[in-house]
Amino acid sequence: MAEPMIMKWNPESNTFAKVTSLFHENRKEAWDFIKCVNNLQKAMHFSVTENSNSEQLVRCQMLMQIAMKRLEKEFYQILSMNRAHLDPESVSTRSSTSDYDDEDDDDKIVIESLSEVVDASSIAMDDLKLIAECMISSGYAKECLKIYKIIRKSIVDEGIYRLGMEKFSASHIHKMNWDVLELRIKNWLNAVKVAVKTLFNGERILCDHVFASSDSIRESCFSEISKEGAMILFGFPENVTKNSKKSPDKLFRVLDMHTGISDHWPEIDSIFFFDSTAGVKSQALTSLIRLGEYVRTALNEFESTIQKYSSKSPVAGAGIHHLTIDVMNYLSILADYSNILSDILADSTPPEKHSLPESLFGFSDAEESPAPAITLKFAWFILVLLCKLNGKAEHYKDISLSYLFLANNIQYVVERVSTSNLKYLFGYEWLSKLDSKVKLFSSNYERLGWSHVVNSLPKNPTIVVSPEQVKEVFINFNSLFDQACRKHSLCIVADSKLSDDIKASIKRKIAPAYRELFNVHSTTLRNNRNLRYVIKFAPEDVEYRLSNLFFRTV
Repeated sequence: MAEPMIMKWNPESNTFAKVTSLFHENRKEAWDFIKCVNNLQKAMHFSVTENSNSEQLVRCQMLMQIAMKRLEKEFYQILSMNRAHLDPESVSTRSSTSDYDDEDDDDKIVIESLSEVVDASSIAMDDLKLIAECMISSGYAKECLKIYKIIRKSIVDEGIYRLGMEKFSASHIHKMNWDVLELRIKNWLNAVKVAVKTLFNGERILCDHVFASSDSIRESCFSEISKEGAMILFGFPENVTKNSKKSPDKLFRVLDMHTGISDHWPEIDSIFFFDSTAGVKSQALTSLIRLGEYVRTALNEFESTIQKYSSKSPVAGAGIHHLTIDVMNYLSILADYSNILSDILADSTPPEKHSLPESLFGFSDAEESPAPAITLKFAWFILVLLCKLNGKAEHYKDISLSYLFLANNIQYVVERVSTSNLKYLFGYEWLSKLDSKVKLFSSNYERLGWSHVVNSLPKNPTIVVSPEQVKEVFINFNSLFDQACRKHSLCIVADSKLSDDIKASIKRKIAPAYRELFNVHSTTLRNNRNLRYVIKFAPEDVEYRLSNLFFRTV
């Protein structure tokens, strides 16, 4: 019964069979062919038990060899001709559509739009599975796997290559310019997402389906196909961390790579579940560890950079120091990686006990309620910055400007924290503590910079009785007020609210007192020949000049 079907499709004795694909030409006949081969296999087993030297057994073996050559040819053709339908993306799509079985009409429309790709993929996969099971059960697993591994490994290797991944030597990475390396890292970030979600996942799905009948075969098959490409992919981050300088400016790309692996770890763990692919998971885990070490070293280098900053030139106008801007911008971006950093810093050595003053930061590192390691680390960076700012404030000859400098810079810290993810690390109480420092320093600036002007005005203008006394009060005020306005008009207060608060506070202390003095005594001096030199400012002039303080931009 098997002989006519097998001989019909013998490629060596039939021109039609030589140029035609059985599974493509007639799938029903292909299934009948497989059934004949399976029955032939049963006949062989029966012949062996009856008479191992019988002519019938020889005939069975001859037919089986012809059938296997046919199936080898079919297996190869299906794998080769259906590369588009068996690409990892199509296979992954076929798998994912099963999730929509019980979904609504909108989901069914999505399924229908994918049906053509899915159907073609399903047909090819089912045919491959049918052939593989037949060949394996007939003792031709080696021939089947050889064809499968050669074709599918070439597809995986090509996929890795198209994703821009290649194996770099340590010296190559070491010599690579950072701009070039950064482009490589960006490319890797895209590659790891596509490779895990599509390339390796699709290949695992295909391998599991085709060789569902044998766990050991599908394991060894998937391992040989994917291991080399996966090792190149997951080995790249470790290569970067071991052979490039650990500096703060490279930290964000390193964190991106850490995220790239950690976010896909469940899929990596699931796809490379076999013992034979444990080396892939080990490489991915090693890269994660090395990336974490790089991050901790780079953060220490960042702290060292702040501490080593040595410029002694005071900032013009007591404005915001560029060190403050650089540090806070850096920390604001770092805070976007707080989830990853929390894991990386969880086992880090915290700052020394009580090195973070609770009075300043609003949280405690007490043993009974320790602050998270990432919070302590970021708080330490800001404390180091504030210590540097305190030192730079001492370079101002005018102490009032020292306080304005500190108010400006701490206000910038508060602003950057409150408008970034840093606020979730520190909380409201921390911001309130720091904001109170801003108020204290701005109050000290007012006191030291303007108290002499305020004190030049009598608390009770009616007590000043003689014209000469009145004249002396006005002249003294004119001089002090004009000098203060000229001097402080050069100051910078970048934050509009802080600027308005300081000006409003100064105005409250000066403008009403001067207006009362003016209203009470301007008539007394009306007949004075040098009146315009004695009373240089109307109350409106005083308010106007105070309102126009700090208009200079950074």
